[in-house]
Amino acid sequence: MKLKAENITFKYPSAKKYLLKDVNLELDSNKVIGLIGDSGSGKSTLCKILSGYIPKYEGNVTLDGKPLPKKGFKPVQLIYQHPEKVMNPKWKMEQVLKESWDVPDDILKEFGIQKSWLTRFPQELSGGELQRFSVVRSLNPNTKFLIADEMTTMLDAITQVQIIDSVLKIVKERKMGFILVSHDMPLVETICDEKIYLKDINNI
Repeated sequence: MKLKAENITFKYPSAKKYLLKDVNLELDSNKVIGLIGDSGSGKSTLCKILSGYIPKYEGNVTLDGKPLPKKGFKPVQLIYQHPEKVMNPKWKMEQVLKESWDVPDDILKEFGIQKSWLTRFPQELSGGELQRFSVVRSLNPNTKFLIADEMTTMLDAITQVQIIDSVLKIVKERKMGFILVSHDMPLVETICDEKIYLKDINNI
């Protein structure tokens, strides 16, 4: 399966300059891809475009030649750096998960999610605990590509390794695409098959 971006050009309405200009990417689901760039270079914005969270831009994004669906489930799932910003604070964690899919016990166990956490609200959990939920929620069986935008930055070293290992295991089992956005070059070098530097493909 291929995720393809053609001539992606974008600027925020309040900005004078383009953030992304004629960006072209072709990502294969059988490789783990590292996306690298300086802070403020447009990595997160590109991730939001690739996953359909920013719908208005110039250019095209296709998944196996078809446009991303505008409604319903997003087959390209994005894991944010700050999970607390994308969870409804009025929902208990069980409902947060069920908004995406009915997660089986073995997946909860794989990611170290305790059953007692399911009855808590997001603000009652730590950043590391919330990020486990955020990752599991994105692993819906209909997910074709997973984009992790600095998803381990807020975590301690042991939790980072646990989460990355569990994600890679599922990605390979399901033959999902995986894009890792990270400043952690040793991590990128260890797990990625290919590296893409945004400055090399962004024509601003």
